[in-house]
Amino acid sequence: MVRFAALAVLVALALLLLTFALPVPVWRTGELPAGPLDLLPTESIPPAPARLWIDTDAACGAGARTDPDDCFALLLLASDARLDIVGVSTVFGNAPLPLTDSVTRALMGTLGIDRARPVPVFRGAARPEDHSPTPAVSALRSALEGGPLTVVALGPLTNLAAALHGRSDLGPRVARLVAVMGRHPGHLFHPAEGAGGGILFGHGSVFRDFNVALDRGAAAAVLRARLPLLLVPYEAAREIELTGEDLDRVSSDGAAGAWVARRARGWLEYWRRDIGRNGFYPFDLVAALQVVDPAALRCARVHAWVGRDPAMRWPFPREGTLLVAPPSDSSERAVARGPALYCPELAPDGPGRLRARLDGWHGP
Repeated sequence: MVRFAALAVLVALALLLLTFALPVPVWRTGELPAGPLDLLPTESIPPAPARLWIDTDAACGAGARTDPDDCFALLLLASDARLDIVGVSTVFGNAPLPLTDSVTRALMGTLGIDRARPVPVFRGAARPEDHSPTPAVSALRSALEGGPLTVVALGPLTNLAAALHGRSDLGPRVARLVAVMGRHPGHLFHPAEGAGGGILFGHGSVFRDFNVALDRGAAAAVLRARLPLLLVPYEAAREIELTGEDLDRVSSDGAAGAWVARRARGWLEYWRRDIGRNGFYPFDLVAALQVVDPAALRCARVHAWVGRDPAMRWPFPREGTLLVAPPSDSSERAVARGPALYCPELAPDGPGRLRARLDGWHGP
């Protein structure tokens, strides 16, 4: 009987694996049909205030499957002379906090060689929903008290939620929060997307909305604060791939560029070997592009909430994710909801704008 049961399980698993070979469009694209969004003219999104705070879980080079996107974003933001970066905070995420903190300090130290004023780095939260008075929380509060601030969140929102906890007076000082997160109900983060390569007949890997998944409570708390929120999702990043040639160009432009490009090689190889693409999607870099060049992305006004995704099916999680829909469409099951700008695609010349910056990280 035990042998029969084990055989039945093996047969069931084999049949399940065979279903991955079926040409199911949703599997191949990672998308379910979503209602159309009314994309705004690119010139209708005003530039964010140049006074900037960056919150990051940078861990580029920590492992072959550790993405380097934060480091590319830091490189781009630091290269724009128009921006006044008053501080950088570190948070757990792509790796444990000790590693993200050390990587961020190493990169900012390398970047500081070419800057008149070094950018201070502050150690932040090591775990979800941490409201302890970390150096990052204290410094971010002080920066907000000093005037309107654009906050660029490249990781989970734990530090910002902690800074606003018990300080409702600071919310209005956030002139814009640019966060790398958000998706349509039922949308999979599926980078193979019909490329025909990768594992499981081109179906894998499937990514989570990572920055939300690591601290759903912080995402909900930030939504409740009703900050001017701009979401840069996976959708926008998939419109451009960074290839080996791109890394070569970045590597040739200064010590910091070479440092980041070298640490991105393992991630590029992972995308080539296991995902089946020629390059990788630079998620956080596209968010940084929106800050330095708002006309490079197209955005829509949406209703955003943290809640249950009724369109998602097993084995993918349905609970506690950040979803968006047109303002007329909302969810009664939402834990938190509020208005936001959602930037799902690059402008027609957006990829060219980004690649032009790859050729010279020292700004316009």
